[in-house]
Amino acid sequence: MNSDTYLEKIGNLIQENRIMRGWTQAQLAEALDTSQSAINRIEKGGQNISLEMIARIGEVLARPIVNINEEGKINFKVRGGHELSGEINVKTSKNAAVALLCASLLNKGTTTLRRVARIEEVNRLIEVLNSIGVKTRWKDGSDLVINPPKTLDLKNIDVAAAMRTRSIIMFMGPLLNQYNKFELPFAGGCNLGVRTVEPHLTGLEPFGLSVDASQDAYRVSVKKTSPDHAILLTERGDTVTENVIMAAALHPGTVTIRNASPNYMVQDLCFFLQKLGVIIEGIGTTTLKITGLESIDQEVEYFPSEDPIEAMSFIAAGIVTSSEITIKRAPIEFLEIELAILSGMGLKYEITPEYRAANEQTRLVDISLKKSKLHAPKDKLHSMPFPGVNMDNLPFLGLIATVAEGRTLVHDWSYENRAIYFTELTKLGANIELVDPHRVYIAGPTHWKSTDMIAPPALRPSVVILLAMLAAPGVSTLRDVYSINRGYEELAKRLNSLGANIETIYEL
Repeated sequence: MNSDTYLEKIGNLIQENRIMRGWTQAQLAEALDTSQSAINRIEKGGQNISLEMIARIGEVLARPIVNINEEGKINFKVRGGHELSGEINVKTSKNAAVALLCASLLNKGTTTLRRVARIEEVNRLIEVLNSIGVKTRWKDGSDLVINPPKTLDLKNIDVAAAMRTRSIIMFMGPLLNQYNKFELPFAGGCNLGVRTVEPHLTGLEPFGLSVDASQDAYRVSVKKTSPDHAILLTERGDTVTENVIMAAALHPGTVTIRNASPNYMVQDLCFFLQKLGVIIEGIGTTTLKITGLESIDQEVEYFPSEDPIEAMSFIAAGIVTSSEITIKRAPIEFLEIELAILSGMGLKYEITPEYRAANEQTRLVDISLKKSKLHAPKDKLHSMPFPGVNMDNLPFLGLIATVAEGRTLVHDWSYENRAIYFTELTKLGANIELVDPHRVYIAGPTHWKSTDMIAPPALRPSVVILLAMLAAPGVSTLRDVYSINRGYEELAKRLNSLGANIETIYEL
């Protein structure tokens, strides 16, 4: 195939996907921060276009133009062993964005989410929403405008996209008060062992929901009823809590939820629902009292808050590379325990006075890391439901333990095999002893060495390996990094802004 034919075919694909989304050339140009004339040339096959631009257009349109991850891989080549410097802003929360996209199904009016993280998990949910008739468009690069149809076309749900995200399970809460019967594909997402959906079903049962689960779908039927007592969640899970909150939001009456998660994404969801007119008492506690509405039809805009897990990622990046960097817009309420543990290990840092996030609720600070000599903590590192160490931050604390003097026990009780992923760090020189699928001993400090390896099929373990590669002198390659792109926006580019040297390589 000559280059002209190739460019014409790519241009036609881009045009078809743009039209399918109902966008003009001007709207696509605005989302890409380019000119309409450039889009016109691309669609006519008259302009050379890089793989990076093709991938970017696919992200913006939420429809891949070239499916790189199935026919090839996205890899990171890391030239490590260098200190980082400078400052970096924390982007808005992945998990809040996911919850808010699901919650947009509660609203018959236009929902605008500001500064949404442009990540693969969000893209998959957008694909699902589009497939059932919801219109979405990006505005000003990172604002997402969502318009639902009068009736969702649930029979045409994009099964392939839905099965690549575990978040699809959170459609149950918003839909159960609107439809008597519907089907959802099985939830996917990270490969972290069996994660039962039973707590979701138990929490939603008081609203009349019942589920017949087959090998490929949840067949949901609803006989609407009103909870006659407080709903006690058998598991203080984030997504479980969000699902029940969304069911209560569109239930006319008052519902009390006990043993609710007060974690960051749950709080963001509650603040959003308050803007829709739902009355919620007890935000930030384990008992929520929710007075819902029979219907919601509002023009609403909301700013998701910053991501504490991303903030912790940058803290870990600074520590393992022995760097002085500043992490700006860090949600301190969800990092205080982790910082206290690190302080006990010898970390020196400064924080600014608190200020408010754009949602006018979440408390933010800037954290400046200082060069420090760390030692192993006196107690084991383990996660707990908020306000304990966040289970998604535990992998980063484990990574930090690799550069601390002494022996650290890390107990990852919440996932069946995530602790095993720590052993991957041995390929980079770390001293890791696997006790069982939940516990490892980590002895430091580590003398890092470069290597070539495949990213684990899980988000946080993959990022941990990438950050360790930043500390390892020489050239390392991390292959097939889709799991990182699922939860982080332009992570390599942003780390490079601090002085890292990460090259993105596309395999075809």
